[in-house]
Amino acid sequence: MAVDDDLWSAVGDSTRRRMLDLLLNDGGGTATTLSRQLPVTRQAVAKHLAVLHRVGIVHAKSSGRERIYEVSQAQLARAVAQLSSVGATWDARLHRIRAIAEAIQQSSEG
Repeated sequence: MAVDDDLWSAVGDSTRRRMLDLLLNDGGGTATTLSRQLPVTRQAVAKHLAVLHRVGIVHAKSSGRERIYEVSQAQLARAVAQLSSVGATWDARLHRIRAIAEAIQQSSEG
């Protein structure tokens, strides 16, 4: 599975991860409601939401003058699948490194 660098760059920011947590816990939110729960301005929240929207991890719907943001379940599942794939790749690499280290250790003992 190919890793989406833009997605991981977007969720690599701690403020954006906190926003995703809030959106998941609350079932959605606006820039205003999120800014009340975060130590950043509404304008900063709006910019972070734009980044998350651009990579598709959140989607927005209009409600009067506000935009309500929700986490895209499909994109979240895709991100989790990518993370699992990366984890499996690193597990395999570490297993090979361990096998090499054990072989070196055995050959130096013998």
